Amino acid sequence: MVRADTFDLGGLRLRAGDGRSLELEVLLDPLELGGQTYGALPERVPVTLDVSRTNGGGFSLRLRFEAAVNGPCMRCLADAAPAIGVDVREVDLPGGGEELDSPYVEHELLDLRGWAHDAFALAVPDQILCAPDCLGLCPVCAVPLRDAGPEHHHERSGDPRWAKLAELRLD
Repeated sequence: MVRADTFDLGGLRLRAGDGRSLELEVLLDPLELGGQTYGALPERVPVTLDVSRTNGGGFSLRLRFEAAVNGPCMRCLADAAPAIGVDVREVDLPGGGEELDSPYVEHELLDLRGWAHDAFALAVPDQILCAPDCLGLCPVCAVPLRDAGPEHHHERSGDPRWAKLAELRLD
């Protein structure tokens, strides 16, 4: 498989209505979410790029791949690596207006690495969890609640701001 950060669409020499499906490999840069860095597994991801030439001299593009986002769980800080599927499309039609002008295509050169990174970042869920039912950490002792069991609990102490009132005697 060929690694490609950029891809020359013009080099395919497609005519209007022609298309081609390509198996490539792209390097996914780490993501930063909430001040924490999350990497892609694998770092070099196999992708399928479908390219079709449009009647107006532009391109219709489809990018598909699957990778895991690797980093700490946002609830319990254990290792998390949920699989993320990406299936995105872009259209680049010169003179077709803003909606048909892809930011990833310039002079028939596709920024495959940038497109894959942005698509991956948009596909990542709001919370990266080690398991969908992760319970997080105990707010008192920071023990992972998945390991603590149902008998785990702490005695509630009073609010320290009201401690002096407990000394008050109303006889």
